[in-house]
Amino acid sequence: MITNHPIPPSLRWGFALALTALLSLFAAGCSDSGQQGTKANSTATSDTGTDAKGLITDERIINADAEPGNWLAHGRDFEEQRFSPLTQVDTTSVERLGLEFEVDLQTNGAMESTPIMVDGILYFSVPWSIVHAVDATTGELIWTYDPEVPRVFLRRACCGPISRGVAVYEGNVYIATLDGRLVAVTAAGGEKVWEVDTIVDKDRHYSITGAPRAAKGKIYIGNGGAEFGVRGYVTAYDSATGEQIWRFYTVPGDPSQGFENPAMELAAKTWKGGEWWKAGGGGTVWNSIVYDPDFNHVYLGVGNGSPWSRLIRSPGGGDNLFLTCIVAVDADTGEMKWYYQTVPGDNWDYTAVQDMTLADMVVDGEPRKVIMQAPKNGFFYVIDRSDGELLRANPFVQTTWASHVDMETGRPVENLEMDFTEKPKWILPGPLGGHDWQAMSFDEAKGRMYLPTQDISWLYTVDPEFKKTGIYKRNPGLFNLGSDLANQTILVGEHADEEPMSKGNLKAFDPLTGEEVWSVEHPFYWNGGVLATAGNLVFQGDALGFFSAYHADTGEKLWTHNNYVAMLAPPITYSIDDKQYIAILAGAGANIVNFFGTKGADLPALKYGNFGKLFVYSLDGKAELTRPAELDRSIPEPPPLTASADELLRGEQLYNLACGACHGGAAISSGVLPDLRMMPKAKHDMFQDIVLGGVLSGNGMASFADVLSPDEAEMVRQFVIAQAVKAREPAAAETGG
Repeated sequence: MITNHPIPPSLRWGFALALTALLSLFAAGCSDSGQQGTKANSTATSDTGTDAKGLITDERIINADAEPGNWLAHGRDFEEQRFSPLTQVDTTSVERLGLEFEVDLQTNGAMESTPIMVDGILYFSVPWSIVHAVDATTGELIWTYDPEVPRVFLRRACCGPISRGVAVYEGNVYIATLDGRLVAVTAAGGEKVWEVDTIVDKDRHYSITGAPRAAKGKIYIGNGGAEFGVRGYVTAYDSATGEQIWRFYTVPGDPSQGFENPAMELAAKTWKGGEWWKAGGGGTVWNSIVYDPDFNHVYLGVGNGSPWSRLIRSPGGGDNLFLTCIVAVDADTGEMKWYYQTVPGDNWDYTAVQDMTLADMVVDGEPRKVIMQAPKNGFFYVIDRSDGELLRANPFVQTTWASHVDMETGRPVENLEMDFTEKPKWILPGPLGGHDWQAMSFDEAKGRMYLPTQDISWLYTVDPEFKKTGIYKRNPGLFNLGSDLANQTILVGEHADEEPMSKGNLKAFDPLTGEEVWSVEHPFYWNGGVLATAGNLVFQGDALGFFSAYHADTGEKLWTHNNYVAMLAPPITYSIDDKQYIAILAGAGANIVNFFGTKGADLPALKYGNFGKLFVYSLDGKAELTRPAELDRSIPEPPPLTASADELLRGEQLYNLACGACHGGAAISSGVLPDLRMMPKAKHDMFQDIVLGGVLSGNGMASFADVLSPDEAEMVRQFVIAQAVKAREPAAAETGG
């Protein structure tokens, strides 16, 4: 079976020399140059043993089952199974679950963090990379740390000012900031210990939204920004000092400049034709990084190519390593050990950054230590983590881009009928994938994975100017997908009758057989992460604001609670003084929903607005939920529409390129960020000052004067006016995307 890919021995000769040079080259990146954040309260309550808080070690994480009441790491332990052995809340008692307390976190951004619970304190991050430490039994704030990310940086981030969590390790809490810094603060009081800037190229739009991982005395962190045109990499820093230990690039740079290590030399041979390094290449590791103490590996989940279209990125063909790969590197040196590529020559934004889970399983009668992943491409992978051998690749959602994975070669068999080179094609999965970053949970005893899935297609195209000229022009400051993004909404309308159904599900899935044990369909496609427990329960929050518990064997809904706000983050559970708690962060995100439309769903953000909260539940909890008031979302009469048909067309194209990612396709908001159709006259009068002058940059609305002229900004405004007029017509009142 040709599936595992260790570095050929002939390329190992120069590794030691290359590593030495690499460490020397980037040693300057370890300076403490950031601003000091703020603390709301630097003193923990006296009865919580503050001095001992946060003293998490590798040994504690490895032996997490010995203290099941804590949640010590991003996935609870190094295996990241997100399965809790707690049983107080089970199938018979869950009906008594009630709200213990809620904490208003004073934000309207997407909440995507996994809280870490250590010895009575919850540590988590919220938008703009702000860290909170709260009492896990009362919700009382102990301290907060704000790294003061400049709000104008929002334009440089793909998907909003999100943060997926912190690492707590050896007395410190580690946060990676949206603007690319890695910061260590004390777990006891939130005082800054050290800070490093992880970004190597300030001219590119890098950002960080993922949670750092801690192990072996190091902090591991990647980055995002592939859609803006960056080159991905992961860096390991000394946990005590912030000194850089190693850096692993995930795609090769300019071959004329040489290669950082043998892995990059190997990768460069798989990029053929073109000048991919000018467009960045992509391959960002923006989510999953997993440490394996059994083999001293760190597994990197590598993202999509930049641009998306492989015709532009690598016109001569090739697999384009290490895009969409799981890459195993030595935890101490960063040397690559093996890789497995889920999508050779990625053409669809099929990242492999989704959560990775470690487990011991019997496969074909043989005990194996495996790593599992359900990446965007719709196939669920089981891989031997000692050497990268592919053991299983079963579809878990509908996949029209490929028929199956060839188990002899390990390669997907592409569906040639879905070639979108000449004609736009609706393809499943779309860029959201069959599964994205939302956490899954594995019950090792049952051999069953519980995961959130979605079937939502995308109309794939190729950049029309490239098709005409064979030349691709990178657009600094805007998305660089290599597709016809400017005309996306227009093309969607022209091909609307061809679009497959969009839906979301919670599934119980057998990774070895590919059996769907049970499935629960949700009204909306984009829902929250999952927690499974030894109480035979599966917990998930959904897009409509309901937090629910399901029977792990049947999928029967046993309990639900309306929080009136969407949930994307995964729940956790912990216990203190023999009392089990279930915790979840709630708050919707704008960007993903806005790209793909609301699809007519009754989203709470449209009814009540969006707000970030921490909800914590226990048996017989009696706290009263704060129910929000419904909003008036009527669209006022807009100013006169004066643009010609050609100007409106150009306005829509410019809107799609510069505005749609945040404010919604066709100017239809998801309710999280302002709906531009609802602008009052005063905002219309100052539109140029906002869009070009940056007068609202302090709120995150940076100037777009570098990509829009005054005349073009006015065409965008006229398009928004036209959409407001259309929305006020009775026949077009529906808010679906």
